[in-house]
Amino acid sequence: MRNYSKVGGKAGKPGYRTPSSFRAKVLSVVAKIPKGSTLTYKEVARKAGNPSAYRAVGNVLNKNRDPLIPCHRVIRSDGKIGGYNRGEATKLKILKSEGAL
Repeated sequence: MRNYSKVGGKAGKPGYRTPSSFRAKVLSVVAKIPKGSTLTYKEVARKAGNPSAYRAVGNVLNKNRDPLIPCHRVIRSDGKIGGYNRGEATKLKILKSEGAL
């Protein structure tokens, strides 16, 4: 599912833009996290090129439904597991089964 945002339809510009490159960078970074490892939302934001966008990373991952992107491997900086679009209990179970916790 693609999300398109309204940009105003100015002369010479399309009325809607395609998904952001930041979103693509976040998903690319997360796809490379090896099994048994984790990164924090802040680390993912830094690797995606915008260190202060750690909350945006959470929003991108919350909307992701691609099973090939291991969103469960991204945790909070304080060591807590953080949210997961399939439930925190599921995230915790998966992380334990992979040996990440």
